[in-house]
Amino acid sequence: MTEKKYLETHEWYSLSDNEITIGISDYAQGELGDIVFVTLPEVGDEFSKGDSMVEVEATKTVAEAYAPMDCVITEINTMLDSEPEIINNDPCGQGWMVKAEVKNLDDSGMLYQEYESFIT
Repeated sequence: MTEKKYLETHEWYSLSDNEITIGISDYAQGELGDIVFVTLPEVGDEFSKGDSMVEVEATKTVAEAYAPMDCVITEINTMLDSEPEIINNDPCGQGWMVKAEVKNLDDSGMLYQEYESFIT
């Protein structure tokens, strides 16, 4: 698995061969507050870069997570159905949201150091 990369819209992703794992950053979950519900896509759903893939409902607001590149969903994190707070506790680990097959590689995300500068 490669190093995580981050987007200006506060998603992270990691690539392994032709599979991408996607979640939201620690910064994003902190800004959202306590996450109470997550609406995930279905396996087989297709997204283009920039499409809204996931809806995250928190005590403060509702936000969306966007596709970092063209992809088809291959797996969803079903633990989030009953325990959405996993995203608050471990957003870049167990709090991953979806895994997908990459359809059009666009590995233009920021490394953590760049992202850290972006959010400060």
